[in-house]
Amino acid sequence: MKLKEEIKVAIARRGTTLKKVCEELTEMTGKYYSYNNISNKIRNCTIKFDEVQNIFKILDYELVCIDKINSANK
Repeated sequence: MKLKEEIKVAIARRGTTLKKVCEELTEMTGKYYSYNNISNKIRNCTIKFDEVQNIFKILDYELVCIDKINSANK
């Protein structure tokens, strides 16, 4: 699944909207995030990793990186 769909699904599962997430993102960071700005960044794949982290933090999701090379599941 692409990032756009992951964010969209996470927002829907929390019963909120991207607009509300943008408002909370602005409150969290002190930097203004408009709906159009974030929507364009997501659509154009220009969103920064820290912005993605903050969005998922607002939605109470945990991002996890798994080492596939040194994984115990070999």
